[in-house]
Amino acid sequence: MFKVQISKNGSAPFNFKVSADKLDLNDDVNESNFEGEIEVNGKVTDGGKLLNVEGTIKYRKSFICDRCLNPSSEDRVIEFDEELDRSDLEGDVADLTELIRDILIASQPIQNLCKEDCKGLCPVCGKNLNEGECNCDRFVTDPRLEALKKFLND
Repeated sequence: MFKVQISKNGSAPFNFKVSADKLDLNDDVNESNFEGEIEVNGKVTDGGKLLNVEGTIKYRKSFICDRCLNPSSEDRVIEFDEELDRSDLEGDVADLTELIRDILIASQPIQNLCKEDCKGLCPVCGKNLNEGECNCDRFVTDPRLEALKKFLND
């Protein structure tokens, strides 16, 4: 799908747009989806035994916030600089499909947040704390210090 013709000791620019479905990226288990087209720009440079592949990947992703459980989406940009072995070429053509897919998967955040300072949900009543505070007492005593409470009552 992402194929680039390489000239000996030269470089070849590339610019691709593809849907996430063609890369088999959308995953119902994680409740996150790539929206629209994924745009990949960059160049492949012949370095002898190795090929240097550098560029950017731009995409939009929708997800459920891991703290407040609200649906959200954002535009993301990944910059990459990878090396390929010349033995991976098919003649003088480099297939970058697997490399691009791997970069996209590996660059996904461990935690998807609607905003960096998302306050999440109240553990007592479940109210979204981004919409305002609740009146719940959320103080939790460390169970290791629970035995010291009896000294306060004496």
